[in-house]
Amino acid sequence: MSRKKKPLPILEKLTVLRLGAEGKAITKYNDKVVFLEGNTVAVDDIVDVQIIRQKTGYSYGKIIHYHQLSENRTNPICEHFGVCGGCKWQHLPYSTQLEAKQQQVIDNLVRLAKVDVPFIRPIVGSEKQFQYRNKLEFTFSNFKWLDTETFQKQKEEGTEREGGLGFHLPGHFDKVLEINHCHLQAEPSNSIREAIKAFTKQKKWAYFNLKHKNGFLRNLLIRNSNTGDLMVAIIFFEDKKEEINEILSFLKQKFPEITSLQYFINPKNNDSYADLTPILFAGKPYIEEKMDNLVFRVGAKSFYQTNPEQAYILYQIAIKMANLQGNEIVYDLYTGTGTIAQFVATKAKKVIGIEYIEEAIEDAKLNAKHNNIDNITFFAGDMKDILNEDFINQNGKPDVIITDPPRAGMHEDVIEVIKKAAPQKIVYVSCNPATQARDIALLSDVYVLADSQAVDMFPQTYHVENVVVLLKK
Repeated sequence: MSRKKKPLPILEKLTVLRLGAEGKAITKYNDKVVFLEGNTVAVDDIVDVQIIRQKTGYSYGKIIHYHQLSENRTNPICEHFGVCGGCKWQHLPYSTQLEAKQQQVIDNLVRLAKVDVPFIRPIVGSEKQFQYRNKLEFTFSNFKWLDTETFQKQKEEGTEREGGLGFHLPGHFDKVLEINHCHLQAEPSNSIREAIKAFTKQKKWAYFNLKHKNGFLRNLLIRNSNTGDLMVAIIFFEDKKEEINEILSFLKQKFPEITSLQYFINPKNNDSYADLTPILFAGKPYIEEKMDNLVFRVGAKSFYQTNPEQAYILYQIAIKMANLQGNEIVYDLYTGTGTIAQFVATKAKKVIGIEYIEEAIEDAKLNAKHNNIDNITFFAGDMKDILNEDFINQNGKPDVIITDPPRAGMHEDVIEVIKKAAPQKIVYVSCNPATQARDIALLSDVYVLADSQAVDMFPQTYHVENVVVLLKK
């Protein structure tokens, strides 16, 4: 007979000590650290905790009861807070959010990178704490999430479950929280989504069923820009030309401010549309963002920083840390649509931009041409395959490398090539301080940390960007 597992304990009346990385909070029990899962916790909350995993020296738990709420709270403005997974820190004053993000960066540099931190600049907060995003994506689902009371009532009445248009619920791939009002994007974002919802429900058009892979309407993309452009793209599962023409004609008439109206047909088993071709219904195939005297054309599939005002500050910090004199060869790794590369180009002799997404490189080339910049060369492909000794011999040894990798950080092969290339300076922009710290540790035998600056790109969330400069020893 197999032994029954000993039930994991419930720990009562623990005080939350501080906020940790990835939105977790931290408490202690008998001098042992307990990491707390949960979105609505604050420092000085007094809680009961159900332990869910135990490790040597620490454990993980979930809050099952609040005895006392901290005074260090504020009232969330969103009706969906606590259910929607998008703005998990709305209950915290913005100053508290910034302190926690700054501490997250420090903890990662000290504990993971294990480097001396001689100087860390104060985090740069966002002037806008809401309506800062220029892009939102919504999902049509035939399975709308319901609270327990509503679910039981509809079950008793035999009411048919209706579809919803909104955000996927965390941990529920097939359920969508129908959004009434989102505070992350300025109008007419909410008005457009609500108009589409009302129109399609009145028509009784089928929202996508993720389990059975059927339905008509699949996803909605809304992008705006600081030049006043507005893009709307609807992703359909089925190519019903009459219905597609009907909904898009409705949007064109009701919202004349839309400057780019597009759609996709996505018959695949996943929601990704990066490999699909957008079809232009009305207006331009792109919108334009402006930074200083540079203009960037952004297509429906293009990557562009979703908080453009903070992105501008982030790029200025990166360029300042690079401290270019005008005669350098600069490599911009993970260049995306080439925004940093083009900012750098006016201050460098030559810039090499590398990115694995081919469509992004095509956008980068078009943007550079549009901005009359001729000292950048862009390459598309996997970084660890492209960036090798032959590539460096052909394109010139970099004096400065600027790198802005995805959340996973840089591949070890890329780090080894960087070491061999031996630039005098590396400017590392990161959306994940943990993987940034890991990579700094891997570079620490050749490079020393000289400066660090955190930037808050996503208020109301635990995410933070950090820029460091590494100097060759």
